[in-house]
Amino acid sequence: MRNHDLVFLKHFSMVIVFLMAVTGVLILMGLYFNTQQEPEPNPVAEAAMAKRLQPAGGVYAGSTGAAAQAAAAAAAAAASAGQVAYDGTLDGQVIYNNLCGACHTSGAGGAPKLLSAEWTARIAQGMDTLNTHAIAGYQGSAGIMPAKGGNPNLTDEQVIVTVQWMVDNLQ
Repeated sequence: MRNHDLVFLKHFSMVIVFLMAVTGVLILMGLYFNTQQEPEPNPVAEAAMAKRLQPAGGVYAGSTGAAAQAAAAAAAAAASAGQVAYDGTLDGQVIYNNLCGACHTSGAGGAPKLLSAEWTARIAQGMDTLNTHAIAGYQGSAGIMPAKGGNPNLTDEQVIVTVQWMVDNLQ
């Protein structure tokens, strides 16, 4: 009886090894055939790649370039026309509380607080200079004033009204 068990285990082991070998061959064949197929294009990945490869800007040369540049500027102006900050309000206090106060209350980035002593030298330069620095931005020895307080959707008129409100409310 014992001999019979050994023969069975020997044959059973050979069957198991044969099945493992067949499984390995099938896996290798599957991998080989899978590499032979062309991958299907992914439209989302292709669109993302096309967007990444777009040029960062355009070159405008000559009269055709000037026309293209004017058209691009007009398109940009039309796109941003409806994006006026704070619904176009001309209340300097509203704009100050929502935007300017973040720096001018704490003095962040060298911004002068609403104290007369910190504004004396600036006011001496004239309101036109203050307005120009607030609209276009300014880097002085005390710090940096970003253009339009960092909100490009503000109109020049909104910035001027806010600067005037700030000067009128110095302590």
